[in-house]
Amino acid sequence: MSNRTLTMIKPDAMKNGYAGAIIDMISKAGFKIVALKQLKLTAEKAGEFYAVHNARPFYGELVSFMSSGIIIAAILEKENAVADFRKLIGATNPAQAEDGTIRKKYATSLGENAVHGSDSDENAKIEGDFFFSALERF
Repeated sequence: MSNRTLTMIKPDAMKNGYAGAIIDMISKAGFKIVALKQLKLTAEKAGEFYAVHNARPFYGELVSFMSSGIIIAAILEKENAVADFRKLIGATNPAQAEDGTIRKKYATSLGENAVHGSDSDENAKIEGDFFFSALERF
């Protein structure tokens, strides 16, 4: 089990001004931010990041959405980081997310669900390496 996970605050949450509130929730849940950057993904880079989904019907829409605006990417550290963060963000569909979760508070739909969270320790490492060099982690 790793103690790190990756999150992205997605374009919808950025556009709606929720980044600060989301980061506050993350910090209050005991996560330490060990890397953080704001950027805009190109469609090519978004496609590369989400390549695991390229055969799924929502892939094109996902790539278009994730390259539509600014995001914040961050590596978070905490014991049991992946599972604890998945619990904090809530179900992918905000209508099914538990009260008090990030997606229940800030997501608007299944497609525009405010944040990304790694789904496994292995993917957390791959995703962290996608966005951050060793020099950018503290």
